[in-house]
Amino acid sequence: MKIVRFSYKKEVFWGILKRNSVRVIKDDPYKNIKPTKKHIDLTSIKFLPPATPSKIILTGLNYKDHAIELGMKLPKEPVIFLKPPSALIGHEEDIIYPKAVRRVDYEAELAVVIKKEGKNIPENKVDDYILGYTCLNDVTARILQQKDIQWTRAKSFDTFCPVGPYVETSLDPSRLKIKAYLNGKLRQDSVTSSFIFTVRYVVSFISGIMSLSCGDIISTGTPPGVGEMNPGDTIEVEIEGIGRLRNRVVIG
Repeated sequence: MKIVRFSYKKEVFWGILKRNSVRVIKDDPYKNIKPTKKHIDLTSIKFLPPATPSKIILTGLNYKDHAIELGMKLPKEPVIFLKPPSALIGHEEDIIYPKAVRRVDYEAELAVVIKKEGKNIPENKVDDYILGYTCLNDVTARILQQKDIQWTRAKSFDTFCPVGPYVETSLDPSRLKIKAYLNGKLRQDSVTSSFIFTVRYVVSFISGIMSLSCGDIISTGTPPGVGEMNPGDTIEVEIEGIGRLRNRVVIG
């Protein structure tokens, strides 16, 4: 099932994707998914980020092939960092290239949406806390990341966290093809079986540090092939079983 969050005639709705339309559901999908009889044509909606997080937690180096590309040792535990919810945008929204920044990169990632509060979640219970999976682009001001001791500034500009288009609720995240296309050309191409730390391990690990809330987003790292974007470019993140997240880069 693909869950969509969208605006229509100045109202915000949640819905279930049905080919060329969206079937509206009551309330949000975190507790119960209750479909209504209302259908809205897919061409009439504006996609919104399919989650309402209190926080966005991302994982650093988490692909074996990316570590090889960088010539780095495999980490012994996940490296995590945060983006603010103010960085969120949805499918087809613009990524704003800040005027004072010299380089902005794309990073295709598989993200998890949490559906209920949790703390110290055992690995074998993690699935009970996951609503589903979506595409995420960890947009990064690369020069600032290299300059700063920590990554907050480089990762946190407004529009630097595109997420969507949907949340897929029925998916095995252990072996999914993940790709990024810049202006239609394939730039990243890997599979989640190359994870250093599995989705369950990452979620369990993070829940041991901070309480997770309904709608929180956890992203699982990027494969090799990250690269630069410029104003006028179109970047797409495609994950098997979910779909393709597309955003255009515009000057700030």
